[in-house]
Amino acid sequence: MIQFPKDFLWGVACASFQCEGAWDADGKGPSIWDDFCHEIGGNHVKHGDTGDVACDCYHRAKEDVALMKALNVRAYRFSVSWPRIIPDGDGAINPLGFKFYDELVNELISNGIRPLITLYHWDLPSALQHKGGWLNRDIVAAFERYARVVAEHFKGRVDCFMTLNEPQCAAYLGYGNGLHAPGWKLGDADVARALHHMALAHSAAQRAIKAVDPGISVGVVSCGGLCYPRNDTPAGREAARKATFDLGHPYWAMTFSIFLDDLILKRYDDSAIPAVRAFADSIPAGDWELMETPDFIGMNIYNARPVDDDARQVREPVGSPRTATDWPVTPEALYYGPMNVYKRYGLPIWITEDGLSNHDMLYLDGKVHDPKRIEFLHRYLTCLAQAVAEGVPVKAYLHWSFLDNFEWSDGYDQRFGIVYVDYATLRRVPKDSAWWYADVIATNGDSLNGIPKYYY
Repeated sequence: MIQFPKDFLWGVACASFQCEGAWDADGKGPSIWDDFCHEIGGNHVKHGDTGDVACDCYHRAKEDVALMKALNVRAYRFSVSWPRIIPDGDGAINPLGFKFYDELVNELISNGIRPLITLYHWDLPSALQHKGGWLNRDIVAAFERYARVVAEHFKGRVDCFMTLNEPQCAAYLGYGNGLHAPGWKLGDADVARALHHMALAHSAAQRAIKAVDPGISVGVVSCGGLCYPRNDTPAGREAARKATFDLGHPYWAMTFSIFLDDLILKRYDDSAIPAVRAFADSIPAGDWELMETPDFIGMNIYNARPVDDDARQVREPVGSPRTATDWPVTPEALYYGPMNVYKRYGLPIWITEDGLSNHDMLYLDGKVHDPKRIEFLHRYLTCLAQAVAEGVPVKAYLHWSFLDNFEWSDGYDQRFGIVYVDYATLRRVPKDSAWWYADVIATNGDSLNGIPKYYY
């Protein structure tokens, strides 16, 4: 019997650069993603796509919130654009910077939807990047001030903040392999340095927010490779746990532990590669005293890798399903992921992203039929319910994403939303999965008991 706690929080998520548009409106400064998209000859994003218009959420707050209400959404996680508020990152505050966010937050509250703010979802002010970005320790103070400004502005209206979204991606994809903005390709030590500065920035921001209002809940949103056992035995489970937190492989920067160990455990795992161990030796001892444990851990989960009893990755079964991004469909990720992260860090868990890109289209009947997304979510949420039943304190599930939107270096090729966006007209069309998810929310997950309904 699938059952979620009575106070379980169901919602959706999106991010400023991916959905807002209005890239230079009302005094907003440029971000690293504006620069990345606009660089002449850069060819960083498919088809030369940009976030200049995106979903035009900047001009459609009332429309979008009304749609959320129709879909029974209880919470909306969105990010604030740092360069809208402080165009150069650490100078004068832009008086018009809060205009859109005030309208959005007020609409959410008046419609009974809880606003959840992410302070940083990768759109760093360009001026700070020119000073070294996350490689420059001065960014910690700038982020602390930004967090305080936003918390003071929304005091009494927003009671939950998430400081950073996926620091692993921001550090590795931005400073390691250059796939994302700012497109730098540096060594392992610099990636580790960027991650460490992000941990310090989270901590400084958490202190600033709590100083504004101690009752505000502050979390951080992490990501990384997860593992599940090919054989569900005690030995297999232990192997999956070990593989999940292993820092000895080439993709060490894309693990939950590289960031959360630094922040929460105040050390790096013994499995860390030599470059990380050498960087750890250079960290001033006083830095560990500055680390603030978050109130909860946000987990962005899309898939996991199967491993054998020796913690070695094995191939998924031949013919296993894939998403439009060619990611494996592994519902086990929403069981073993929260389970192992909770056991390691002992903090409440929020699922802050989960979903899939699908080859969606408008059908001749004017609807968007996406049975694969419904099947995906039904299976994943069933596994999440199992983790909850076994004692993992999962407090929320926020589907990624509310709208189809700009998907970073893939531009607009990927559609993750439960609401279809016709980019030619910006018309919103709820997909079948949106109405299915509305039923899940309305029944607090009880509708997951049984075979899913595919067409609405």
